[in-house]
Amino acid sequence: MNFQQLRSVREAVRCGFNLTEVAHALHTSQPGVSRQIRELEEELGIELFVRAGKRLTGLTEPGGHVLPIIERMLMESSNLRHAGQEFVAQQSGLLSVAATHSQARYAMPVAVQEFRAQFPNVKLHLHQGSPKQIAQMLIDGEADVGIATEALGDYPQLVALPCYRWTHSVIVPPGHALLDAPLTLEALTRHPLITYDTGFTGRSRIDEAFAQRGLEPNIVLAAMDADVIKTYVQLGMGVGIVAGVAYETERDTQLRALDAGRLFGINMTKLAVRRGNYLRKYVHAFIESFAPTLTRAVVEKALGDEAKGSHYEI
Repeated sequence: MNFQQLRSVREAVRCGFNLTEVAHALHTSQPGVSRQIRELEEELGIELFVRAGKRLTGLTEPGGHVLPIIERMLMESSNLRHAGQEFVAQQSGLLSVAATHSQARYAMPVAVQEFRAQFPNVKLHLHQGSPKQIAQMLIDGEADVGIATEALGDYPQLVALPCYRWTHSVIVPPGHALLDAPLTLEALTRHPLITYDTGFTGRSRIDEAFAQRGLEPNIVLAAMDADVIKTYVQLGMGVGIVAGVAYETERDTQLRALDAGRLFGINMTKLAVRRGNYLRKYVHAFIESFAPTLTRAVVEKALGDEAKGSHYEI
């Protein structure tokens, strides 16, 4: 048994049982992938995949049982490499953070600045995407840390930890009629609305609030980030609903903001890591810089006994 055999099985599942894609992902040939899988099956004495001729079409029942074991073995081999690397180069490496636009643009800059000052030799890669894309990047090992409000707590492969609470704000141009009266959901339905796309930055809370009152909001434009929303509000296309942190008094001089926490409730931004993943010293440092309550001890406790056993203090 070798790791290339294990990787061939894992990638076959990830690539939808397409051996051509598996070969490309592993930088090898399709016959080589087939041979690695067959050799592992022969050693284990079971067939891992359902076949139609030479094509793989799914996992067998034994294959479904074995796959999580293979994934854990590959993760632990990665953890072992990272453990050795950390002792060799404690102040260098690569940190990959995946976040939504709102988090990367408004919530993360101070933490990124502090991190760069503390670890100047660590390369920092920032990936932006939807909450579901962020979760998948974590699961696939493409990101060490994921930050979003939506979705991250829905995946058993991830440990999602609360970071900070926030509320929405309604933004309008100066002199807008909404500034002269109490803000209500009924009042908002009388105006065209511009807010986040479905699945982004607390959009579900906005939809739920209107639905619970039996109201139908007139959402004329939905976008993935607050900067786009603010731009079209300034153009007079409608009333914006954004995360409160996205309104900056010094920069957004052509807009006014009304707190909408009473209408749409409190949202919780979460930080997620992959369960069982080895977190290097500088990963913990970034996490604590972004969310001071998430100390190394807190994160390791949340990761559970498996994580405690694979970490150490340096």
